[in-house]
Amino acid sequence: MTFPADLKYTKDHEWVRVEGDNIIYVGITDFAQSELGELVYVEVETVGDTIDAEEVFGTVEAVKTTSDLFMPVKGEILEFNPKLDENEGDDPTLINSDPYGDGWIIKVKVNDPEVLNTLMDAAAYQDLVS
Repeated sequence: MTFPADLKYTKDHEWVRVEGDNIIYVGITDFAQSELGELVYVEVETVGDTIDAEEVFGTVEAVKTTSDLFMPVKGEILEFNPKLDENEGDDPTLINSDPYGDGWIIKVKVNDPEVLNTLMDAAAYQDLVS
């Protein structure tokens, strides 16, 4: 299981990668995808919406269960990863095979980048799931 040091983490098992001018990418952690099992569907119908921290922005469906996705910080959802969109003929299992790379879920414009400092670092997240 990996815990990249350049990411931030939430108690709900989302990760955040900062990409400059108030832009972040959000996905679920390696731990989360391993607990869920093979993902068969990802639904995000909130593109264009501004979502508050800890509100649901979508769901992931695995063979065993469906799980809500929680917004790590308040922001506007700019994009849903087209590589995960089953309607586009792509593959939601990218989250299983590459959770921190091609398996990102949403791109977000953050309202207040200072709030990113409230998220966990890799060591704290690893302690949470150990």
